[in-house]
Amino acid sequence: MSQTPIVNWPPTARGYFGIGAERISKALNLGNLMRSAHGFGASFTFTVGATYHALEARADTSKGQWHLPHFNWATIDEIAFPEGCKLVGVELLDEAIDLPSFRHPMRAAYVLGPEQGSVSQGLTERCDHIVRIPTRFCVNVAMAGAIVMYDRVRSMGRFAERPTREGGPKTFGAIPRRSGA
Repeated sequence: MSQTPIVNWPPTARGYFGIGAERISKALNLGNLMRSAHGFGASFTFTVGATYHALEARADTSKGQWHLPHFNWATIDEIAFPEGCKLVGVELLDEAIDLPSFRHPMRAAYVLGPEQGSVSQGLTERCDHIVRIPTRFCVNVAMAGAIVMYDRVRSMGRFAERPTREGGPKTFGAIPRRSGA
């Protein structure tokens, strides 16, 4: 039995987004962030004040830098996003919007802080929105980026609504259970 291939998978959201980090210092974290950005359909990646070592981005096995632009700005003053692009900081602050309650801008750039620090006050002041991932403590910068991108794709993509019972929209948990051990 042959199946018809899914042509437009995964569902893409309208608009665009980019993602980056300020003062990132580890090549593996930047590489993982770039790889996730490529996978989730980002339009660009960026860094602000990254260390030279981080820019090696060795963990980017998808070679995202070959497929989407990467901007490396030395200072906050150099940042130049497209007109209408909203800057969204990702930071564990009391006044931040919980990510599951946040409506993503159609055109957005998400910025994360460094591995052992926070988004700087100067960059926080430039942000149009600040969101937080509802965790008990900060997670790895590359993981935080993947969570934010997943939330954007999930909330802005054209997916079927989640069913009220477990399982997918068509199955409602109809996958047969394995019998006895």
